[in-house]
Amino acid sequence: MSVQKQSVSFTDTAYAFAKELVEAGEYPNMSAAVSGELAKAKAERERERAVLEAELERRLSLPLDQWDPIGDVTEVTKGARAHLAEMAQKT
Repeated sequence: MSVQKQSVSFTDTAYAFAKELVEAGEYPNMSAAVSGELAKAKAERERERAVLEAELERRLSLPLDQWDPIGDVTEVTKGARAHLAEMAQKT
């Protein structure tokens, strides 16, 4: 794993939180605390995206008589279907 060095600035609150994590022994140093918490944030975003995509797929698979759409169903789901198709091509 390569390491990228970067100088960053923190708010007092963010710095205090990172320092608390190090002092509590959760991370060996500030760099590890920042990297670790960013990894957690990334994983949480990916989990949220996966949940949203699963819900979209579930809703799109419903029979039309179970929908309660406003307007034309094709237009309502057009963007979602395009997004799911694009995501499927990337994997």
